Amino acid sequence: MLKFKTVNIISITFLIVFLFLRINYSISNWWMILFIFIWLTLTIIGSFHIRWNYFLKANHKKHQIKNSVIALTFDDGPNPDYTLKVLALLKKHNVKATFFCIGKNVESNPEILKEIVNDGHLIGNHSYNHQNSFGFLSTKKVIAELEQTKKIIKSIVNLEVTFFRPPFGVTNPNIAKAVKKLNLSAFGWSVRTYDTMAKDPENIYQKIISKIKKGDILLMHDSSELSVAVLDKILTYLDKYNLKSITLDKMFNMKPYE
Repeated sequence: MLKFKTVNIISITFLIVFLFLRINYSISNWWMILFIFIWLTLTIIGSFHIRWNYFLKANHKKHQIKNSVIALTFDDGPNPDYTLKVLALLKKHNVKATFFCIGKNVESNPEILKEIVNDGHLIGNHSYNHQNSFGFLSTKKVIAELEQTKKIIKSIVNLEVTFFRPPFGVTNPNIAKAVKKLNLSAFGWSVRTYDTMAKDPENIYQKIISKIKKGDILLMHDSSELSVAVLDKILTYLDKYNLKSITLDKMFNMKPYE
């Protein structure tokens, strides 16, 4: 898979060759326009597809895994209306999951965060504001958001989180620098449920079970009634086919807290 650094090295090499040919052989400028178009296309797609690992290395799936396990993950909580329902379902099925939490939601719902941890689930960093412009922030501002969320979580449950999932799965050089600076481990997903966009839980469920395999990371959200309904169906499916959900630290044998 192409990486941003590799593409830039190729780009610089191409530019040098193009300038040489342009000066000595009057090569057409259309070659430069075509190359710029390709570079921009790769950069844009790489930014919005975290599974490319284009700007930073993230974990999306555990390959070559022996046990029949998956990792359920939930973004955007804690949510006062739905996280507790999610926790109740997970407890009912004796399942553990990973919650990537938004800092401002943690501030507003500290007791729910405590319950997530007390129930044996894992927590990670999902930025402070989860703003639409997160992909346009400077490295300094990204670091500030992630550090702010880390401090809030630390103050409530005395845990310093090291797992991070970028909002919307967007990555770029600034986010990559922030992740490296803070020594965080980035996580994406291999199966996306689209539970924030779709309207029919049965339709979502059918699409998920047609894809899900051991080692997968499922992206869900603890922020709507639809998500709760889909989760109920998924957990029943996991029980039926002896698939177990575990936390990301256990799946990847990584340290989740400092």
